[in-house]
Amino acid sequence: MLRSEGPCAMTQMPINMDHHWLPFTNNRLFHKEPQMFARAEGVRYWTPEGREILDGSSGLFTCAAGHGRKEIAEAVYKQLQVLDYSPHFQRAAPISFELAEELSGILPEGLDRIFFGSSGSEAVDSAIKICLAYHKAKGEPQRTRFVSRAWAYHGVNLGGTSLAGMVNNRRDFSGVTCDVVHMRHTWNEDQRFTRGQPQDGAWIAEDLEEICKTYGGETIAAVFVEPIAGSIGTIVPPVGYLQKLREIADKYGILLVFDEVITGFGRTGSAFAAQEFGVTPDVMTMAKAITNGAIPMSAVAVKTEIQKAVIDSITADRPELMHGYTYSAHPVACAAALATLGIYRTEGLFERAASLSSTFLDGVFSLRNLPHVHDLRGHGMMSGIQLTPGETPGAKGSLVQRKLFDEGLHVKATGDALIFAPALTTSEEDLSMMIDVLQKVLGKAEL
Repeated sequence: MLRSEGPCAMTQMPINMDHHWLPFTNNRLFHKEPQMFARAEGVRYWTPEGREILDGSSGLFTCAAGHGRKEIAEAVYKQLQVLDYSPHFQRAAPISFELAEELSGILPEGLDRIFFGSSGSEAVDSAIKICLAYHKAKGEPQRTRFVSRAWAYHGVNLGGTSLAGMVNNRRDFSGVTCDVVHMRHTWNEDQRFTRGQPQDGAWIAEDLEEICKTYGGETIAAVFVEPIAGSIGTIVPPVGYLQKLREIADKYGILLVFDEVITGFGRTGSAFAAQEFGVTPDVMTMAKAITNGAIPMSAVAVKTEIQKAVIDSITADRPELMHGYTYSAHPVACAAALATLGIYRTEGLFERAASLSSTFLDGVFSLRNLPHVHDLRGHGMMSGIQLTPGETPGAKGSLVQRKLFDEGLHVKATGDALIFAPALTTSEEDLSMMIDVLQKVLGKAEL
């Protein structure tokens, strides 16, 4: 395999691929047929050979403002010269407080206390611990059980693996998972080709009520849900479903946690899906687009009363929450996040996502009658393209993802679902080109 020499050049040099173990990858297949990116700008990648690839999934739902944003690079460079690293154990950097304040200004009202990490997986595990600490502080330490959903994805740390409802993400690691009960997912065949929220299905939230009756609501710490289940292929919640979860959680004193690692920062047309659907959780996780993918970072937002309860419960001279990471609130990541939030604000990208959504979904649903399309789903600027089954589960998804790359389009695939979610900066012309590639590949009689 060849590599590019320098950040922009396409001079090809040999690559030794022996030593890097790739994540979530069929490494044997990759070594036979490597697919690589060497450069990115706007909504495009380039391979080491110089071939242009349209980015149909915003990297990994990370680069909502497009690639190569100089504002972020300049902010990172400046911060590295001033303060390259600062520990946040018993110390802090002023920039972290600035970022927390900026985030609180766009979060749902009341979610204004922020805990920082480096990844969505870290954010989920942090949220789990915060929920446990809160209930202990409130005198209910017996609340140690969690509720999640089938088809859920909440990262890959041990807590997130326990919450996972995607079988391949947990079957090899069942010996290390904690006490989690799963509700049903919300999709059914009657919802095929539904644009936006399905009208029927809010009643599925009653699964939480039944779990409370079976296990005792007083034993449950929190229920974790993705407002839109992203990694499984964009499962949009039925009208009233999230509201019903909120009601049941309140009834039993359970914390409601929204995992907005994918849906946050304009993806739904609002800053967060919580605002888009009019339901405020008690805890929210976020990552990915918080820095436009430039620097690893994540955050957990909690209601003021949650932080206050935990802090007030400890009178000894020790940390109130025995949890944190070496790179919590890394000053360079904070600088990248502040620059990213500035781009979202000055360019009106959340509003742009809302206005572009109709054109985007028109393009997605134009794929309806193609031979390899079983279902289409979407809301805002994210969509799921469910493929017709292949010989084995996931085989067609893997094949289609590679063929799309060969035709000049990067799209994330999970199993037999494609997740099409381009940057919020995507022009209608570029969007049309992406749809054309999808139509070309999915319209073939044989793959």
